[in-house]
Amino acid sequence: MPPPLRPVTPPPSDAERAALAWAHSARFLTTASQLDQLPPGDLPEIAFVGRSNAGKSTAINTLAQRRQLAFASKTPGRTQHINLFALGPKDQPDAYLADLPGYGYATVARTAKLRWQKVMADYLEVRRNLHGVVLLVDSRHGLTPLDQRLLEFIAPRVVNGEVRLLVLLTKADKLSRKEQDAALRAGQDALAELATEEADVGLLLFSGLNRTGLADLASTVHDWTHSGRPVPGPDA
Repeated sequence: MPPPLRPVTPPPSDAERAALAWAHSARFLTTASQLDQLPPGDLPEIAFVGRSNAGKSTAINTLAQRRQLAFASKTPGRTQHINLFALGPKDQPDAYLADLPGYGYATVARTAKLRWQKVMADYLEVRRNLHGVVLLVDSRHGLTPLDQRLLEFIAPRVVNGEVRLLVLLTKADKLSRKEQDAALRAGQDALAELATEEADVGLLLFSGLNRTGLADLASTVHDWTHSGRPVPGPDA
């Protein structure tokens, strides 16, 4: 019996190709265990956050087309710093991507967990540069109680439009089409309370393996950080 046919992904548009080229400029900038160690200035930041096994490092590496830009710790839950990556021209970056520590592993020592959870909370609650949050959720399991708590925490900044939100349903290649549709419906239901006139809330299936949702992710992050400025061409 021949293998099932996979849906054909349409080629990216010119705007999507430009956004992907911009995302490929990502490079490591600094790591910080406290907010005062982050760079000053007003460049927009996009935070990637999620459970330790939700595929955050894979999503960042796929977006940047760099195999080991973001590292997944061999011991889940042990990464306890904010890693910042610069985007845009090499001599003058125009945005930052913030890789926040994963959460959800009970094996981490309580004192360490409380310390870096407070750093994460402070970042999400008061960081002025924060323009958007990409919450990574394993599409096979949906939003967990911990994911719901994070949504509740950032809700005040999301509903008034201060911070944008994209929920990325990862590992979508492991689901059938019917299961993908069910995951999207469940995600839409979970996000319904955040959908105000001011809010910018999105939901996207994603797979690092077959690049499902990659162009949409790049376009979304670029749009968030450039506030209506025209997308430059790939050679700009």
